[in-house]
Amino acid sequence: MKEVSLTRQECLDLLYEFTNTDSLRKHALSVEAAMRAYAKKYGEDEELWGAAGLLHDFDYEQHPQFPDHPTKGSEILKERGFPEEFRRTILSHVPATNVPRDTKIAQTLFACDELCGFIMAAAVIRPNKIADLEVSSVKKKLKDKAFARAVSREDIMQGVQEAGLALDEHIALVIEAMRGAAKDLGFA
Repeated sequence: MKEVSLTRQECLDLLYEFTNTDSLRKHALSVEAAMRAYAKKYGEDEELWGAAGLLHDFDYEQHPQFPDHPTKGSEILKERGFPEEFRRTILSHVPATNVPRDTKIAQTLFACDELCGFIMAAAVIRPNKIADLEVSSVKKKLKDKAFARAVSREDIMQGVQEAGLALDEHIALVIEAMRGAAKDLGFA
């Protein structure tokens, strides 16, 4: 994939330009952390993968409904000089776009998106937040349909399957990545 020429700070500025809510900003930061961890694991460009995590929902606050999200965001990214392949990755994280997730970065973004939201919900209610969150606790909460009911368990499972991941290892990697970003996520 062609490099994204913007720095992390410029991507953060873009996120903050369009996203005012703390929870959505934290979601973007959590997905960024997970994407960077996977980029490192796969020997990919951590800046590029991190940018995809940061910007995947940057338009959501202003355009929360499909088709506006993520298509209007993709148009903004195009105007800002982001390459087509990067924009396709962002578009593909919303199943309704029918943009195929035919790259490792697209599959990983989809796999991380809902899981990050779920782990955030699981961590925020714990006394030690994410510091001692375990895979088994996340899996137990996944079975509780009343917990974080807005998070699509189907998307989590589909993401794991499409990316060829083992659920336990995926959860563990995402928890560890989010621990590394604990301060930015409000857990420090």
